[in-house]
Amino acid sequence: MKRILIVKLTSLGDMVFTQPLVADLQRAFPGVKIDWIADSYCADVPRWNPNIERVISAPLRGFKKSRNWAGLRAIFSALRELRREKYDAVLDVHGVYKSAIVTFLARTRNRYGYPVEELGESGARFAYNHVFQPFVEEDCARQRMRRAVSRALGYALTTEMDYGLAMPADTPAPAAKGPYAMLFHATSSEEKKWPVADWISVGSAISARGLRVLVPWGNDAERKEAETIAASVPNAEVMPRLSITGVAQMVGKASLVVGMDTGFVHIADALRRPTVILFTTTSRHLYGVDAPGRAVSLGGGGVVPRRDQVLAAIDEVLGVQPPVTSPN
Repeated sequence: MKRILIVKLTSLGDMVFTQPLVADLQRAFPGVKIDWIADSYCADVPRWNPNIERVISAPLRGFKKSRNWAGLRAIFSALRELRREKYDAVLDVHGVYKSAIVTFLARTRNRYGYPVEELGESGARFAYNHVFQPFVEEDCARQRMRRAVSRALGYALTTEMDYGLAMPADTPAPAAKGPYAMLFHATSSEEKKWPVADWISVGSAISARGLRVLVPWGNDAERKEAETIAASVPNAEVMPRLSITGVAQMVGKASLVVGMDTGFVHIADALRRPTVILFTTTSRHLYGVDAPGRAVSLGGGGVVPRRDQVLAAIDEVLGVQPPVTSPN
C-alpha cells in the first residue's frame, strides 16, 4: 500500500477516536502516505497529526445551513482536490450517505465500509466493494474501528493506541496564570447534561485543591451557564471564545480536565492530560476511557455520576491520596 484515504467527516470526538488508525496503518505499511477528508469545522483535528500527509476539508455542515454558491464552490473544490490522487484503499469509517458519496467519488479500486447493520445510514452501502467484518461487541468504539480495518487489510492489531497528536506552536493560546483545570459543562443535548449545582460544587472543590478553574463555552446558552458556574466558584473565570485549536492548546496544558462526553474532553485524554469524563445517557463502555492514575470515566447508560464519585476520580488523576480513617 502506497496511499490510503481515511473518510471521517465529523464530529470532534469521532475525529479524535479515529486518530489511532493512522499509526496502525503506518506500522502495517511502512512508508504509506495517509490522506484524510473532513468537514471544515473539525478538520483541524487531523491537521494536528503530523503523520497525515494531506487533509482535505469541505464545508458540508456550513453549506447545509447557508446553501449559498460560495459553499457549493468550496465543496466542488474539495472534491477536485480529493481526485488529484489515486488511492490503494479508501476507508469509510463514518458510514453515512455523505461519507459514502465521498468514498464513491475517490479514485480507487478498493472502497471499504461497514456492513449494513453497522452503518449510520443503511443506504450508504452502495459505495463499497469491500465490507468490514461485523463489530466485536466487547470492544469500545475506538477498538471496533481499529479491528475492522486491520481485519480488512490483513494486518495484526497491536494493543497500543497511539493518537499521534501534536498541538501547533504557531497558534498561541491565551496565557494562563498558574496551574488550571478546565470544566467542560456543555453538551450537544439537554439529556446529556450534568446539573449546574454539581458543577459549582466540583469547581469549588477543585479550586480548594489549588487550581484555577477555567470554564469554556461555544454558544450564548453555554456562555450564560459558564458565567453562572464561574460566579459561584472561587478563583474561576469564563474563558474567551476560541477556535478549536485554541481550546485544544489550553487543554494540552491543563493540570486537570473534567467534562461531559464531548470532543474536547476526548482531546484531553488523547493528549494524556489528567481527565475525568462524565457520562449520563451515552455508553461509557463504547466511549469511555480508563487509564489508572490518569483518566477515569463515570456514569453512562442512564446512570448519572454523583458528586462524591467525581471528586474521588479527580483526586485519583491528580495523585491525591484519600484521607485515612481511623477504625471505630
